[in-house]
Amino acid sequence: MLKGTIEERIAAVAHEEIAIVPYDPDWPRRFEEEARYLRSRLPPSLIVRIEHYGSTAVPGLSAKPVVDMLVEVASLEKVRKIVAPQLEAEGYDYFWRPEPPDGQAMYAWFIKRDAQGRRTHHIHMVEAVSRMWDGLCFRDELRRNSDVARRYEDLKLSLAEKFRHDREGYTRNKTEFVVAITEKAKKR
Repeated sequence: MLKGTIEERIAAVAHEEIAIVPYDPDWPRRFEEEARYLRSRLPPSLIVRIEHYGSTAVPGLSAKPVVDMLVEVASLEKVRKIVAPQLEAEGYDYFWRPEPPDGQAMYAWFIKRDAQGRRTHHIHMVEAVSRMWDGLCFRDELRRNSDVARRYEDLKLSLAEKFRHDREGYTRNKTEFVVAITEKAKKR
């Protein structure tokens, strides 16, 4: 878990190295394991559903070796009051942050790390109305269309090289591609 003021923690997280690695067939198991853990630790009435999304959810796609999880919760206010303190006490980093792409709404973001301090999971807790659920349309399009998946992989590899220690730059520069593919997929 990162230490320091919120500003220091945000700066540290934003500058951690970006590394894209070949697909690891263990990622789905790691998702399932963490989903089971969260369901066992958190109030059942709060957790509605848990989805594996992002590049680690696309078989064969290179990705940052961090399992992205999208968790629908019944109440973000309860997440802030109950879940955030509990997961922070267990070593997760917690941030209350604006939702992409426009920052109109907020969500709870947790980073789980291994014993060496490397990120293993990103847990995004949102309510049912969140625009972040569009990420499932993007995931599903990458699963369906290997050409789109390869173009996305090439883009990520290029951006990871260019923005190795600038996670905001990396994310900002892939947003146009992600939004375009997501909008196409939503029209299907």
